[in-house]
Amino acid sequence: MKTFLRLLEFARPHRKFWPRYLIVSILSVIFGIVYYALLEPLLTVLFLPENIDLTATLPQFTLSVDYFKSAFRFYLGNFMQNYGLLTGLVYVCLVLILTSFISNLLRYLSQRILVSMRTHIMRNVRRELFKKITKLHIGYFNTHRKGDILSSISNDVTEVQNGVANSFHILFREPLLIIGFLAVLFYMSPKLTAVTLLTLPISVFFIGRLSRKLRSEASEAQSMMGRIVSYFEEALSGARIIKAFNAQKYVNKSFQVSNETHRLITKKMFNRQELASPLSEFLGVSVTAAVLFYGGYLQMRGELGMDMPSFVVYISFYYKVLEPAKVISNAYANLQRGLASGERLFAILDIEPAIKKSANPLTVSEFKDKIEFRDVSFKYLNEPVLKGINLTITKGKTIALVGPSGAGKSTLADLIPRFYDVTSGQILLDNNDIRDYEPKELISLMGIVTQEAILFNDSVYNNITFGLEGVTKEDVERAAKIANAHEFIVNLESGYETNIGDRGANLSGGQRQRLAIARAVLKNPPILILDEATSALDTESEKLVQEALTNLMKNRTSIVIAHRLSTIQHADEIVVIKDGSIVERGSHKDLIDNGGLYSHLCQLQTFS
Repeated sequence: MKTFLRLLEFARPHRKFWPRYLIVSILSVIFGIVYYALLEPLLTVLFLPENIDLTATLPQFTLSVDYFKSAFRFYLGNFMQNYGLLTGLVYVCLVLILTSFISNLLRYLSQRILVSMRTHIMRNVRRELFKKITKLHIGYFNTHRKGDILSSISNDVTEVQNGVANSFHILFREPLLIIGFLAVLFYMSPKLTAVTLLTLPISVFFIGRLSRKLRSEASEAQSMMGRIVSYFEEALSGARIIKAFNAQKYVNKSFQVSNETHRLITKKMFNRQELASPLSEFLGVSVTAAVLFYGGYLQMRGELGMDMPSFVVYISFYYKVLEPAKVISNAYANLQRGLASGERLFAILDIEPAIKKSANPLTVSEFKDKIEFRDVSFKYLNEPVLKGINLTITKGKTIALVGPSGAGKSTLADLIPRFYDVTSGQILLDNNDIRDYEPKELISLMGIVTQEAILFNDSVYNNITFGLEGVTKEDVERAAKIANAHEFIVNLESGYETNIGDRGANLSGGQRQRLAIARAVLKNPPILILDEATSALDTESEKLVQEALTNLMKNRTSIVIAHRLSTIQHADEIVVIKDGSIVERGSHKDLIDNGGLYSHLCQLQTFS
């Protein structure tokens, strides 16, 4: 119930939907009851016309069932007396058609309101889910499978729509029908209704047990679906590697295991779900049989108090109570699947941000002096990554971070824009702890170019201006020229409006990297972080990209991570990191002369 109520919160403001819906639904139920109540005079006209009082008078108006019943009988008797039996039958049929039309029209209008609410909820769920995913800290994506996240965005949202949102009208309108028809049943025969209602808890018990099983199985099935989506995502992103290593058989075998497990879980779940309808149908017929038996028993004893048309109407009303009860039981079974998916969605939406904003953040619009690491340590999943880092990066200087793979270079750089927060120690920017700054303002001071150029399935122009507003075409072209990208861009099919494909698949590695550099140039940040920006390129592309990086680094504070040591010989300071600690620091010449780790790394590479 908690999950259901939380999903309803996405329908705010509720006043847009509930008042109109309740009014229309109540009127629909009233006309629905009148529609079935008209079966009694219809049967009376057909089979017992002598029971109709042709001399009845119009009663004085009161807001009661008896008044409307007496008024209808008065007009029916008046029609039959003046125009004959056939005209009376026409009168009853016309009223029957009219009430049916009004009832179903109101039902349609109530559905329109719920459709609006349902789509409103699903839009808000997707919006909040997407906002949350864009705000999650980087570490979250290192510990969770992409497939689980993608499954929540697609499958879980769909299950919520099918299982929860589509059940709103059933869970709110059908109880109104049950209440309305039960009120009429008690009005017609309190004794018969009270006794036969004792059989309903049996139905509730069996359906309830079935639905509880469905919820746990639905949660397991959705979790397995996340694993399956992960396999697809890996097969798409790793297609070249799979083919290169002839690993199709291996990945297919792994996929089939999960796929078969999902099939078995889903089969069991759907079997239980399909059992809900025939079970409720059987229980409904059993209850109706009990009503017929007890009604027949009372009739034999002369205690029923109803003629044949009234008893037929009573049975019709009783079946109309069972019908929404059956619909509710089926909806409840579907609801369990939707709630299981809803819980998976809230598991993402409820994640506490690892990077917390200060209660009173400082504003920052420029970098004035220095970045300082004071005894900084960092652990990831309780594994030490950085240990006691002390480092000062003065404004305008270029600092190079080098060392073996896994030494902690990229992690150190990721701490500056607060992709992660330090485990202990402090990082100061202009003598203030970076955790005290407004996060968006802090990261606006930085431009980041990584080994893999992160581009989007959009035009060249939109990739360069990504996240920026108020940018002119001239600004974009100037940035592209500085990044050595303008020449190849204008030779593309549509120039700056050319779509570059998924992750820039339509461009070469060097072209993608130069677009990423153009994006950083356009942002014009005072602090630049370059993480292996040229390591994945061929010699010609590296030369063009390195020239672009040199242009970009002019008059900026730069933190450069590099494996190709030839690219950082002219850095103001080279910091050598090993096993999370700084082991050497100094200029290229000094470190070579020292004959330490840096000198050893240089000997392993050929300098041009």
